Amino acid sequence: MSENNPFGTTGGQYSTSISYGANGSAGASGAASAPAEIKDVTTANFAAEVIQESRKLPVLVDFWAPWCGPCKQLQPVLERVVGEAKGAVKLVKMNIDEHPAIAGQLGIQSIPAVIAFHNGQPVDGFMGAVPESQIRSFIEKLVGPNGGAPQVAEALAAAAQAKEAGDMQTAAGIFDAVLQEQPDNLEAIAGLADLLFEAGDAAGAQEVLSRTPADKTETPAIAAVAGKIRLASEAAGLGDPALLERRLAENPKDHQARFDLAMIQNAQGNREEAADNLLAIFKADRTWNDGAARAQLLRFFEAWGMTDEATLSARRKLSSLLFS
Repeated sequence: MSENNPFGTTGGQYSTSISYGANGSAGASGAASAPAEIKDVTTANFAAEVIQESRKLPVLVDFWAPWCGPCKQLQPVLERVVGEAKGAVKLVKMNIDEHPAIAGQLGIQSIPAVIAFHNGQPVDGFMGAVPESQIRSFIEKLVGPNGGAPQVAEALAAAAQAKEAGDMQTAAGIFDAVLQEQPDNLEAIAGLADLLFEAGDAAGAQEVLSRTPADKTETPAIAAVAGKIRLASEAAGLGDPALLERRLAENPKDHQARFDLAMIQNAQGNREEAADNLLAIFKADRTWNDGAARAQLLRFFEAWGMTDEATLSARRKLSSLLFS
């Protein structure tokens, strides 16, 4: 950890509260239970059925289409393994032919694709009709063996609540404690790295991100934090924003000045202003610098997260420009 670590996270007060039962189970009764009904979700109810539900337990979203043969191979296996988790994880299905927007926002380019959401954020995923053993391992990483350790799930929920309440010290301590129990827990890695970066400890954030397994670096939650750090680094060498604003006052068509200003505004946390400047470039000349304004806007979306208010607002404006 960086010497500038503002939280001093070394396992804090929550480390002793995260413990496993004798068999590491989630407290399920040993009796087999019938799998829950698998819901079909739409763009309209995605927030309620996935984002909000994932604050209670992990939710898997199976992106599929009727014409997709591998999708039909995957679904029964996926449903069976989820059913064996005895309620520790929820599964929903989304037909991308009827509802393409969410898949597009997540950057899904091939199906079947399964994305796991937890505490309102995408945290892991896989693509293709993978073997049953791989699905089982995937779910075990989310909830732990035999349905998971509820203490860890509860701790992560508590960390999210502490962060939302502005108690960053407590949130960081919980994430750090989780990582002592589960060093490759992606939600805790992303959560702690993001807190450190927002507190000004970019080196500490990078160190935490370096713990991510090599095959999980493109996981949405990890990629978002990495993208945020990368964007801030790029903005650091762009100069004085006041000078860029003067250039724009003299020449509103100075797209490079507007682009650089957007980068600095994003680094300063002014997301709406940053998005509006890139959208202004796109509106004036969508081909400028090989479409750099739109490409940079998409990078912002990745770093901000698909459910961020600035992302949702800017996506609506971008769609309006694309289809006007």
